[in-house]
Amino acid sequence: MTNLEVSSPAPVDPDGDWASLRVDCARMVPHWTAPEPTASRPVPPSLIHGVSVPVRSARLLDAMSDYGD
Repeated sequence: MTNLEVSSPAPVDPDGDWASLRVDCARMVPHWTAPEPTASRPVPPSLIHGVSVPVRSARLLDAMSDYGD
């Protein structure tokens, strides 16, 4: 038989302050899993096609300095 009763060990804070968010996140950590790391390989330029950039965006990027000088 499945127990459908759910109880929360900490009361819910309707204001949602940072302390309650941290408590909620710490309580959820055991339920989260990270995906296995995979090695990615570079894509050859010959396979990259079909990308278009609007002219306004290209001009905007061209007018920006590289390092904010």
